[in-house]
Amino acid sequence: MERRVDLQRECFTCSICLDILDEPVTLHCGHSFCKTCVEGSWNDKNIYKCPHCRKTFSPRPVLQKNIMLAEIVEELKKTGLHTADPSCAGDVACESCTERMQEVLKSCMMCLVSYCDRHLQPHLEEPTFRRHSLVHAHKQLQETDCCHDGVCTEDQPKEHNAVLSAEERREPEKELDLIRQRIQQRIQVTYDDAKLLQSEEKEIAVSADRAVRDSQKILNHLFHSVEQQIRARQQIEARRVRGLQEQLEQEIAELEMKDFQLHHLSYLDSYTILQNLPLSEPNEETLNTRARVHHHCGFEEVAAVVSASKVKLQDFMRDQWTKISLMLTPDQRLLSEDEPKTRAEFLKYSQDITLDPNTASSRLFLSEGKRKLTNMRNGQSTHHHPDRFTDFLQVLSKESLTSRCYWEVEWTGEVEVAVTYRNISRSAAGSRFGFNDKSWSLCCFNSGCSFTHNSIITELSNVPSSRIGVYLDHYAGLLSFYRVYKTMTLLHRVRTRFTQPLHAGVSVWFQSTSEFPILN
Repeated sequence: MERRVDLQRECFTCSICLDILDEPVTLHCGHSFCKTCVEGSWNDKNIYKCPHCRKTFSPRPVLQKNIMLAEIVEELKKTGLHTADPSCAGDVACESCTERMQEVLKSCMMCLVSYCDRHLQPHLEEPTFRRHSLVHAHKQLQETDCCHDGVCTEDQPKEHNAVLSAEERREPEKELDLIRQRIQQRIQVTYDDAKLLQSEEKEIAVSADRAVRDSQKILNHLFHSVEQQIRARQQIEARRVRGLQEQLEQEIAELEMKDFQLHHLSYLDSYTILQNLPLSEPNEETLNTRARVHHHCGFEEVAAVVSASKVKLQDFMRDQWTKISLMLTPDQRLLSEDEPKTRAEFLKYSQDITLDPNTASSRLFLSEGKRKLTNMRNGQSTHHHPDRFTDFLQVLSKESLTSRCYWEVEWTGEVEVAVTYRNISRSAAGSRFGFNDKSWSLCCFNSGCSFTHNSIITELSNVPSSRIGVYLDHYAGLLSFYRVYKTMTLLHRVRTRFTQPLHAGVSVWFQSTSEFPILN
């Protein structure tokens, strides 16, 4: 009996050349292709993807022949590969399905392709296919008896009248070719940009290494210069000490000689002793020996000078980096600073905020671990403190902010969310957040918000939510206020140069009885 292998041809077809697999190879993702086809699709490319599922491989995978699949294909070629022979609409298979072939719903007389329900949707929805004619699924679209000019004979089915002429068919084909050309050009440009970025990354690494080496040479030279000065001072002091040692040794010898002479006089008569009595008196220079010996020269002051120089150098470097950052274009600064985009990314820099009761106005009540602020209509008894705000209902955080950090303020009523230097005034008009050059303030109320710095008020178009996010990059001089709702919406951004550590600040207006916690 003749053997019959009842398998789908597509199971052994290369999805690149659409022919039976020739020397099949299988990628790590499990999809198989002709070896020459998959190698050809990777030529002149640095990114290696599966042509079917688009999975990326790095490095380029080594292609090895799938022996079992190759043997099956060879056996099928010998015995004959039988596929279903559709003769009616229900047996026509969708030509766009890459996995299991689905039953078609319609055939396109322009594309000359049959589609299942899912792959037919673009023809029904997209304007690009508005001129394509859809007919009932047909077994062999290209085996129709229509003449070349697209006009069917009278004995052909009516739906054949929808077949377009070759000239009409070439117009959308040209359009399709143009679209593909643009896409391919875009792909090439993108590849070129990726190569440029790779080169830029290498250049950045080379430049950074060079800067490290140059800085190390300069610092080593500076270290050797300081060392030479210290060693020179050491030699001077050592010579001074050796001179004193020699002088003291000579004085010891002279004193021992006098002591020896006096020892011999002790055996003589009194008259002789009286005549030589001046020998027993040490000279004045010998009496001052202790003062000279206890003169000590240390090098502690040198270490103090170097330490102070280190602080000045760090401050100088920070100022210079800030100037460099301000010289960049906004796009360059955003790339270099890598500012977060989503709330999850912002929360990576979450900062715990605790309110400082010594700075709080007497009409403010702190609760919930000094993280909640309430405006009290009547003042409360508080001890005097020089850091306390007296003219505005304001408070500062205990924490100083000197790096990247993010925190959120939840509020009701009318509030001001601010950042400020610690040395802001505590009384008079200049102590209000935003109305001096030491603080930056976002004023929030139900119908809108505004930003104030150095008494300049900027009205903002966005309406804030009940939660405000504050992002600070002290080093880059970046301060941003966000509306936190379903997404992060930027309300206002400040680029400046921060010269001191900052503190978070909050203020409630006199007529408000608002409560809000500061949340990390």
